[in-house]
Amino acid sequence: MTIRFTLNGAAVTVDAAPDTSLAHLLREDLSATGTKIGCAIGRCGACMVVLDGQAVNGCLVMAFQLEGRAVTTIEGVDALPHAPLVKQGLAQANAFQCGYCAPGVVMTLVHLFATDPEADEDGIAAALTGNICRCTGYHSILRGALAARTLIKAAR
Repeated sequence: MTIRFTLNGAAVTVDAAPDTSLAHLLREDLSATGTKIGCAIGRCGACMVVLDGQAVNGCLVMAFQLEGRAVTTIEGVDALPHAPLVKQGLAQANAFQCGYCAPGVVMTLVHLFATDPEADEDGIAAALTGNICRCTGYHSILRGALAARTLIKAAR
């Protein structure tokens, strides 16, 4: 089937089987390889994208669901509110080791702070429950998210 949607602000048209996951479509057909595939069942958060303003697991969205929708991936995240500050806060805290989870975590936090720029530590931790990191133990990611929140507050 032919699918038309917006990817990082640009109109795209792609032919795909209706049951192709968005994550695979991004990586294999649209060269948006920043979106990672980990578990492919919606539990790890490596494939997190923003779909029509909502953070979703790209592995759980099928091609037939994309018609006319807007997708933002890590490649286009800087167009979303607070994204540069989220990335800066995470970098200041050396939040990641291997970096495989980083795109999904960034997408989750950008969505969180766009909807709740004053999220407290519990809110941040709750938002990140859908993102698995095997390297850090989450402490550095949480410190980076708190640093991002401070940067966002200072920017207002």
